[in-house]
Amino acid sequence: MAPKKAKRRQQQAEGGSSNVFSMFEQSQIQEYKEAFTIIDQNRDGIISKDDLRDVLATMGQLNVKNEELEAMVKEASGPINFTVFLTMFGEKLKGADPEDVIMSAFKVLDPEATGSIKKEVIDELLTTQCDRFTPEEMTNLWAAFPPDVAGNVDYKNICYVITHGEEKEE
Repeated sequence: MAPKKAKRRQQQAEGGSSNVFSMFEQSQIQEYKEAFTIIDQNRDGIISKDDLRDVLATMGQLNVKNEELEAMVKEASGPINFTVFLTMFGEKLKGADPEDVIMSAFKVLDPEATGSIKKEVIDELLTTQCDRFTPEEMTNLWAAFPPDVAGNVDYKNICYVITHGEEKEE
C-alpha cells in the first residue's frame, strides 16, 4: 500500500477524515437522507426540538419532556443539518467492530461452518454472559432476526446488519 493511502486510512480510523460522506455507501446515504427528511418536519434543512417533538408524536410518543428533546439536540455540536446528522451516525457506528471480526466471533460457535447457530445457544450466551440481554431485548432480537423452522439463526445476516445498518437484499 502506498504511504499516502496508508496515512489516509490511519487518519480515517482515528476519526481524522473530514469527508463524512466517504464513511457510507451511496445507498446508505440515500436512506439517511430519507430519514432526515422525515424528521425535518418543517422542511427548513435543520432538525430542531420542534421537529423531534412532531416526528415523535406521529409515532405515538405524545408526552416527551422538553429536557429529553434538548438532550437529543445537544448531542450535536451545532444545528443539525444533513451533514451533521450523517456525522452523528458515523460517530455512533465508528465504535462497531468490522464485519470480519464480528463474523469470526460467531464462527467460533459454528464449527461446521453452516452459517447458522441454534437459537438456544444464542439465548443462553446473551442472557447469562457479560452485558446480559433483558427478556425485552431478546424479544426484539428474535423479532428482527427470526430463526428458521429448525431453530437456526443466520448469523451472517446479523453481522451484516450490525455493520451496515440494513438487511441484505437478495
